[in-house]
Amino acid sequence: MLLKEKMKKGPVYGITCYTGAACVVETIGDWGYDFVYLDLEHGSLDALTNMERLILSALHSGTSPLVRVAGVHDSVIRQVLEMGAEGVVVPHCRTKEDVLAIMKNAKFPPMGRQGGESNVRSAAYGTKGFDWMAYTKKTNQDTMVIPMDEDFEFTENIDEILSVEGVDAVNFGPVDYALSVGANVGYKITDDRVENGYRKLREKAQEKGIGIMAPVVPSTTSDLVAAIGRGINMLILGNDMYHFQQALKGMRKEIENVKIK
Repeated sequence: MLLKEKMKKGPVYGITCYTGAACVVETIGDWGYDFVYLDLEHGSLDALTNMERLILSALHSGTSPLVRVAGVHDSVIRQVLEMGAEGVVVPHCRTKEDVLAIMKNAKFPPMGRQGGESNVRSAAYGTKGFDWMAYTKKTNQDTMVIPMDEDFEFTENIDEILSVEGVDAVNFGPVDYALSVGANVGYKITDDRVENGYRKLREKAQEKGIGIMAPVVPSTTSDLVAAIGRGINMLILGNDMYHFQQALKGMRKEIENVKIK
């Protein structure tokens, strides 16, 4: 089931992957998470070498692959969608023009200007009675475009940004938003300027039926309930390195408690 369809039934949950390990992506899907967030902005993942393998691992295990690319003008947007990604997350969107640039690479006409090719995974390599009109229409319907609200300029231009047809959700980034206004950095929002930015996003997004994605770390039951109550319906529950380090930290504490007589 596509992530868009899952979202109609309630909140969806995912985990970010920085390591580039296909087994990690597959395990996230095997445990029943709704999406995996594959990151090309930070870390060492490579769009051409690693990404196809990770997308295939996600699809194999039944989780939806979303790819965060490096920027709004990145031609990798088209490439990862053709590899089978269900959507793209794009950092540092500050203006309407930024979002229009995403649409140019992510959507076929009339919504954008993505180049067409049938010999790609998203088109089933031209098999199964391939039809161009059906393919481009379905791709425009199914592909998720998720700009990131992580700069004060997004808030200043929010009405124009959210007026662009095809925005499915907005990923609120509290860390970079805090950096943009000179606030203390953290996943927990402690600065009124960051909180006001989020409130503005929630108000405007809910008016238009646009989803809100955000990190929820730590991911205790109370944290998840609070996040959903704040309007977040795409919850990022940390990343593979975070959970790996938490496990190692816990094991280290157990070792330190060992007393040899």
